[in-house]
This record gives sequence, C-alpha cells and structure tokens, in this order.
Amino acid sequence: MATQPRRFITPEEYLEIERKAEFRSEYFQGEMFPMEEVYSMAGARRPHNLVNTNTVREFGNQLRNTSCEVYSKDMRVHIPATGMYVYPDIVIVCEAPQFLDNEMDTLLNPVLLGEVLSPTTEAYDRGLKFEQSQSVSSLREYLLLSTDHMHADLFTRGPDGKWILSSANSAEHTLVFSSVPCQIALKVLYEKVELPAHPRLRGPAV
Repeated sequence: MATQPRRFITPEEYLEIERKAEFRSEYFQGEMFPMEEVYSMAGARRPHNLVNTNTVREFGNQLRNTSCEVYSKDMRVHIPATGMYVYPDIVIVCEAPQFLDNEMDTLLNPVLLGEVLSPTTEAYDRGLKFEQSQSVSSLREYLLLSTDHMHADLFTRGPDGKWILSSANSAEHTLVFSSVPCQIALKVLYEKVELPAHPRLRGPAV
C-alpha cells in the first residue's frame, strides 16, 4: 500500500495551529516537528530543566540593569531567510525586540540563542538548527550545554562573519560572552545537576 503523502503546511497555517496547541512544535519546509522528544528519554527531564533554569536565571541576574531581555523555551524565533520557526531553550535580545506580528510571541532579532542538549536532539541542535540560525543577522552567539557531562560549546560570530568555537568542560571554567555583558562559571550552570559517572560516547560535532 502506498504511503499517504504528508500535507504541506503553510507558515500561516502553522502559526494558527501552534497558537492553539497544547504542546510546542517547530516548523520547517511545510512540516511541524513536536518538541516533546526533548524529554523522551527516561531521566532526561531533571538535568535538562535544571541546566536550563540555572542558565536563564544567571543571565537574568547579570542583565537585570541592562536593556537586554532573557526568555526561556516558550519564545518562538522566526528565521526569515529560510522560513523556519524554532523554540530555543534560551533567547536573549538586547535591542528593542522586533516581533513577527502584534501577538508578540515570535521574535525576529535575538542576539544570543542557547540550547540544552538531549540525546534525541543534539545532532539537530548542532546541525540544521544552528545552520539555519546563522542567517539571522542580529545573532552573535550560539550556546550549547550538555546534560550528560559538564561541557559547554560557545559559537561566536567574528567580524568577518565566521563562527569561532570556544569550549569549557571544568567547573572552574568561565564562559565569557561578547554579545552580552556576562561571564558565567560552568559550576553555576550545573548547580544541583547530578551527572552520570560515565557520559555516553558521541561522534564528532556536526
């Protein structure tokens, strides 16, 4: 029996569906992708939530008296050049926020995006999602935080447009950001997070 072809969903249909939906979905090239797989593996929910909460809280504390705003998980970001809609775990905007429409739930000009990795989404967050996000002209930094061991990858856009990687993997290592006036020690981001004794093996980053 032939497989029923998947119906193409327009961006307008996606937004109409998404704004009524109970669970979040990202959108790319006419398809919606549910975000529930972030928590699909047993035990992933607590480390993911703790790292995300610690990171958003620390950014918020350090940026309290600045023009920057920090959002977590539910702020949708639109990538106009490719038509993609995503929900990063961490979103920071420092100029006047620009939104897609009057609903003010879809940001256009983030300066920093961050993802707390899970086994089921790491390849996507490092690959397609980062690749597409690079076309956002306001974006200056892209942060990836592991949850099976203490490790951070910070990609920074250089003056020539090339992305430069700096990594940290020790509690005493400090991430220094150029897009926002923040310096954050890894031990702060991983506070109360119980990491496995033997992190899973992974291939090279894509």
